[in-house]
Amino acid sequence: MDSIRKNSIGRNIIHLFIGTVLSRGINAVTLIILAKYLNSYQYGMFSVALAFSMVMGYFTDVGLSNIVLREGAKQGNDIKVIIGSYVKLRIILLIATFLGSFGIIHTIYENNELIRMVYYLIIPMVIGLAMQSIGITYFQLVEQMQYVSIIRILSSILLGVAITIGMILAIPPFQIAFIFGMSYFLAGLYGIYMVHKSIGLTLKLPFQKGLLDQIGLFIISGLVIMLLPHMGPLILENTMPLAQIGLFAVAYRIPSALYQVPGIVGGAFYPVLFKHYSAGRVQEHERLSVLQFKMMVLIAMLLTIPIFHAADIIIAFLFGDNWILAKEPLRILAVLLILQGGGVALADGLTTQGLQGRRTTIQLLTAILGVGLYWILSMLYELKGAVYAALFIELIAMLGFCIMSPNRWRLLKSVLLPYSFLCTVALIGVHRLLGTSSVASILTSIALLSFVLLDVEVRTVMLRYIRKIKKQTAA
Repeated sequence: MDSIRKNSIGRNIIHLFIGTVLSRGINAVTLIILAKYLNSYQYGMFSVALAFSMVMGYFTDVGLSNIVLREGAKQGNDIKVIIGSYVKLRIILLIATFLGSFGIIHTIYENNELIRMVYYLIIPMVIGLAMQSIGITYFQLVEQMQYVSIIRILSSILLGVAITIGMILAIPPFQIAFIFGMSYFLAGLYGIYMVHKSIGLTLKLPFQKGLLDQIGLFIISGLVIMLLPHMGPLILENTMPLAQIGLFAVAYRIPSALYQVPGIVGGAFYPVLFKHYSAGRVQEHERLSVLQFKMMVLIAMLLTIPIFHAADIIIAFLFGDNWILAKEPLRILAVLLILQGGGVALADGLTTQGLQGRRTTIQLLTAILGVGLYWILSMLYELKGAVYAALFIELIAMLGFCIMSPNRWRLLKSVLLPYSFLCTVALIGVHRLLGTSSVASILTSIALLSFVLLDVEVRTVMLRYIRKIKKQTAA
C-alpha cells in the first residue's frame, strides 16, 4: 500500500468536488426530467422503489467499507488481501440481501404495480451499487479520489443517457425503472475492472480476519445510516397518499443531492483521520476532526441559504408549476443540509477514534425515534408532519453525536453554539426582515462569508490552499 502514490487532502477534495458536482448534477437533472415524464402517482411508486433499492444496496455493505478503511490504515496489512476478503463478504451479503428482500417485498406491499416496479429496479441496481462500492472503497483507501469521481460520473452519464432514450421511445414506467438500474450495473462493472487493473483482484488469497473485528457494530451502524435517508418514503407509504409522497420525495431530493458537496470534505478527511489515530497522533486527529466539522457546516450553510430564500423559484424552474406545492417542504428541508453536515462530521470523529459503539448507539436511538416521528407526525399533519419529522431526526442525531464525543466541550464552544446562532440569524432573522428574495439570499451569504474570515483556523486553511494553487499556476 505504501508504494501506491497518494493524493493530499486538498487534491482529493478537488477531485471529489468535480466528480460530485458533475455526477450529482446529472443525476438531479435526470430525476427532474423523470418527474416531468411520470405523473405524481407513478413518481410516488418510483420513489418508494428507489428508496427500497438504496436500502438493499446498503445491506450489501452494512458498514464493511468503513472496516476496510480502518484495516487498511494499519501498518503491515496487505491491501490485496483486505480487498479480496472484502469482495468475498460483499458476495455473501448480496446473496443474503436478495433472499431476505424477496420475502419482505411481498409482506409489506400489497399494490401489485408497486411490487412490479420494485422488482424491475432492484435487481440490476443493487448488484451495480455493490460493485461500485467496492471500487469506491478501494480508491478511497489508497487516497486516489480521482477514480472515485470517474466511477460516479460514468454512472450518472449512463443514467442520463439511458433515461433520455427511454423517454424519447416513450417506454412504460416499469422499463424506465429497469434501465435506471442498469446504468448503476454497468458503472459497477467498470469499478470492478479498475480495481482489478490496479491490484489484480483475486479471491484465492487468505481471509483478513481483522475485517471481523467489531463487525457487529459496523453492521448495525451501516444499516441505520442507509435507512435514515430512505425511511421517509418507506414509512409514509403506509400513512400518506402516493401523490403526497411524490411531493415529499421531490422536496427531499434537492437537499439530499446537494449534501454530497459538504460530504466531499468528509470523504477526503475520513481515511486521514483513521491514519492519525491509528498512529497515536491524537491531537492532530482532534484538530482535523474539528476542522472537518467547521468546513462541512459552513459549506452546508452556503448551500442552504439560496434554497431557503428561493424555494418557490427552484421548484418552478426545475419541476414546473405542477410541483409548486413542494416549495414549502423544500424551504424547511433545506436546513437538513446543515444538520446532516454537522452530524456526519461528528459521527466520523467517533468512528475514527475507535468509538464505533457510541456512534451505533446514537444511530439506533435515532432510527427508533425516527420511525415513530415519521409515522405519528405524518398521520397527524400529513406532508408538513413528514417534513418536520425529517428535521427532528437529523437534529437528534447531531446532538447525540456531540454529547458522545470526547471533544464535546470544544465542539460546543467553537463550532456548534456559534454556528447554530449564525444559522438562526441567517435564515429566520433575515427572513423576518427581508422575506424570501434574492436580496436576502445575497446579503446572508455575504454575512456568512465575513464570519468565515473571522475563524482563524478555517481562514488559515483557505489561504494555504490559495497560495498553493497560485504556486502551481505560476509553475
